[in-house]
Amino acid sequence: MNETFLYLSVNPFETRVALRENGRLVSYRAERSRAASLVGNLYKGRVSRVLPGMEAAFVDIGVGRDGFLYVREAGAVADDFNELFLDADDQPPERRPAGLPIEDLLREGQEILVQVIKDGLGSKGTRLTSHVTLPGRFLVYLPTIPHYGVSRRIRDDGERKRLRAIVESFGGQGGWIVRTAGEGQGPDELEADRAELVARWERIHEAAEKAHAPSLIHAELSPILRTVRDLFTEAVAKCWVDDVETYQEVLEFLDANDPALIPRVKLFRQPGDLMSAFGIDRELEKALRPKIWLRSGGYLVLNQTEALVAIDVNTGKFIGRSSLEETVLRINLEAAHEIGRQLRLRDLGGIIVIDFIDMERRENRQAVYDALARELEQDPARSTLLPMSEIGLVQLTRKRTRPSLDRTLSRPCPYCHGTGRIKSLPTLCLEIRRAILRTAEEEQSREIFVVVHPEVSQYLQGPYREILRELETEHSLQVTVRESSTFHIEQFEILA
Repeated sequence: MNETFLYLSVNPFETRVALRENGRLVSYRAERSRAASLVGNLYKGRVSRVLPGMEAAFVDIGVGRDGFLYVREAGAVADDFNELFLDADDQPPERRPAGLPIEDLLREGQEILVQVIKDGLGSKGTRLTSHVTLPGRFLVYLPTIPHYGVSRRIRDDGERKRLRAIVESFGGQGGWIVRTAGEGQGPDELEADRAELVARWERIHEAAEKAHAPSLIHAELSPILRTVRDLFTEAVAKCWVDDVETYQEVLEFLDANDPALIPRVKLFRQPGDLMSAFGIDRELEKALRPKIWLRSGGYLVLNQTEALVAIDVNTGKFIGRSSLEETVLRINLEAAHEIGRQLRLRDLGGIIVIDFIDMERRENRQAVYDALARELEQDPARSTLLPMSEIGLVQLTRKRTRPSLDRTLSRPCPYCHGTGRIKSLPTLCLEIRRAILRTAEEEQSREIFVVVHPEVSQYLQGPYREILRELETEHSLQVTVRESSTFHIEQFEILA
């Protein structure tokens, strides 16, 4: 039986959300009060710069750093408030290329309505679109795009046809997509959601006409209500909340949108932290490690770089019972399942390359590929999977709208400057030798003082003491080594 639990933890400094399926953590998000996500917000912005060579424009939305608007996201013109950002589990209509260069669509100083589709990552500003969509509880509204669809996670053909027939009967302008939570809902529930979204769009349109750029026109729901709207479905057995005020807020939201789920909301009354009590913090510690052990004894190594995410599959301790091919197949199948979970849990996006263990048989490669494809179908984020190569490499892209879990919970090491490596002790000792000889020659001095980190000092006067002896006997230098615990291990100072 598939048991799914949702955990909502709130304090004055951060909001944390966790989702568990079958006892395993599959999704976690933390939003700090000082670094709230802007995804979904609508702004009236001002075009600050048009870049024909990039087919894009910078737009000032009043958040300190200009957002980036590609020509394909600019629509016909920004005055036509078109199709926007869709929630991750919904099928978007195909982007329709404008067919015009960016300089014919936008001009500097022009005021336009845009929506944030991706938070700023690193040195990059927010990604923007002038295509607008409004997500509700059961539906997504596309105000000016006549597109009708049903979430890909609703798989029953009869149910898909029923839901599509309902939204196609709505009439009026724009298009509609039925969200996953809309499965099983009747015409009355969907009509109520439709009416609320249409009214919301009318309020947004009126506010945008009156506002001066740059200004916020419409803010997305709070992280808690956004989570309840997007993740709290019939599949969730219980939703735990550790804050009384938030608990009441969730109940009020469900009372207005989906009263049947109210009995499943539970207030966590025990002392201590909700995430710690349910063991989620312990699972998070594992989620930040590059090595992920599989139950069979194999393991994954996951490296996230600026350009892509690389995942390597290894046999580890698993030796199998029959042939090597069967052993490799079993590990790769288990790895495919775990990779699907890790992508969701770590919220990895962009280009992802997976190096499965080499398999001789084509049918085995296909079986692993199919297993990975099935896992990606369960993933709310959209992805594109390419065929497996002859050497077992699989490439895919996964939609990224916010920083990954690793980028959210950690920062680059100031000690190694994010490389994950520091110079070895022999390398440092040989660098010091060269620096001593250079200083002695430049200063014409026979007496040299060297200040180093204590660990380097121990190595220089222990296993590598031959260096000091060689400097004294071959170069007639008197070298005195001093220690400084405040030094970076790679730092040293030569004094004559």
